[in-house]
Amino acid sequence: MQRICVFAASGIGNRPAHLSAARELGAEIGRRGFGLVYGGADRGLMGACADAALAAGAEVIGVLPRKLATREIAHRGITQLRIVKSMAERKAVMGALCDAVVALPGGMGTLDELFEVLTERQIELHEKPVGLVDADGYWQPMLRFLEQGRADGLVHAAPLDCLVVKPNARELLDALVR
Repeated sequence: MQRICVFAASGIGNRPAHLSAARELGAEIGRRGFGLVYGGADRGLMGACADAALAAGAEVIGVLPRKLATREIAHRGITQLRIVKSMAERKAVMGALCDAVVALPGGMGTLDELFEVLTERQIELHEKPVGLVDADGYWQPMLRFLEQGRADGLVHAAPLDCLVVKPNARELLDALVR
């Protein structure tokens, strides 16, 4: 494994555990000698993860749609910043650059990215490991919802069975990188 794609919020939210988890994940990625691919922002959980990865010596590649780059949220201190036309292109580029995917707490963009990766896994477009850092139990409501969908026969088991969920970055990377 060379690079891990991280989906995360562009804000920091109001739970200190989420910010700590972002910093821990970035640092752990760097300590293990992996590169980070992420959304390219200089703020929020995204920026915190990138800054920690950089501080730990990781290569950090950001992928940011032009519209967001013009709003002055582009992280100018990372190894490489790729500017793309759209969110769809952003997801495609991020997916092409990584060997595994991890989601930190996040909002609509993070959910969109995560569900696209899980859907692609379900229809066998890739076999990349997918994990969630479940900081402070953030992902538990979504996981219960998905389990209800599975029980109702509407959510396929395959993408859920491959999803690795751990409370912190160390345990998650231990489980993803075998």
